[in-house]
Amino acid sequence: MSFSGMVKEELSRQTGTARHCRIAELAAILCFCAKVEHFPQGEKLKIQTENEAVARKCFTLLQKTFNIEKEIFVRENSHLKRLKIYVIEISDPEEIQVILQGTKLVTCREPHDSLILENLLVVQQNCCKRAYIRGAFLSSGSISDPEKGYHFEIVYPDEKKAEQLQTIIRSFSVDAKIVQRKKSYVVYVKEGAQIVDMLAVMGANVALMDLENIRILKEMRNSVNRKVNCETANINKTVNAAVKQTEDIKLIQQTIGFEQLSEGLAQIAELRIQYPEATLKELGMMLSPQVGKSGVNHRLRKLSALADELREKQGGELL
Repeated sequence: MSFSGMVKEELSRQTGTARHCRIAELAAILCFCAKVEHFPQGEKLKIQTENEAVARKCFTLLQKTFNIEKEIFVRENSHLKRLKIYVIEISDPEEIQVILQGTKLVTCREPHDSLILENLLVVQQNCCKRAYIRGAFLSSGSISDPEKGYHFEIVYPDEKKAEQLQTIIRSFSVDAKIVQRKKSYVVYVKEGAQIVDMLAVMGANVALMDLENIRILKEMRNSVNRKVNCETANINKTVNAAVKQTEDIKLIQQTIGFEQLSEGLAQIAELRIQYPEATLKELGMMLSPQVGKSGVNHRLRKLSALADELREKQGGELL
């Protein structure tokens, strides 16, 4: 099962104890999964989803909130035979009225007689906002595998519903954004820490701990990699410097000899050739009297400048 599927399975097993929270969660599910169909003999509220967990949750919420029990029909997807569609149909006018009035939902002609929140009364309290987001994610949300990246999204077929959800999510200080994708509107969060906040808001505590563990491991790996890269770069820099210093000193030895150097420069030149892999600190400890890193570096720079002068002189003579 995918990480997204695990989150939905965990959320599907949660049912709010307060009636107002159950109403809020049911309203979110109906906003995405339900529509009102009109027939000569009357209206029908049709709830349809490809997710079994959503169908079970919807059945439970209808039963516990409005004492309405309906069978869940299973049909084959006409386009993809392997997929099943779970359908709950309510044709009793009184039951439809009770559900729509309780959830504060109204029918909007576009798209396809779907339902939308008439106002935000059902999500005034924070607990109800949490329940609404949970229902929205169950119905049309997804979350990427945190091993590969961080991305949380809920897809809606129209902009107004997406904006309503964005407002509710932002009330928890989560910077949810909206982007249009083909004919749909996607409410999304991409920052890892804020996705953790979203799981906490919805009450997916097990998934939250799994995500946090993965984030910690990834941060540790990244930290180790940064340190290794930094140390490697420093080693390469030190080695390259030592090679250049050795080349400069050998040039001086072959052209004018160490006899022409001051005692301090001659000492450090001989030590660098003898110990090409030694650090500046180690070279300084070998000198008598001992010299610090800055002192050793100063002498080596003098030798490098002298070598550059000798190269220029040789170049001039060749001309």
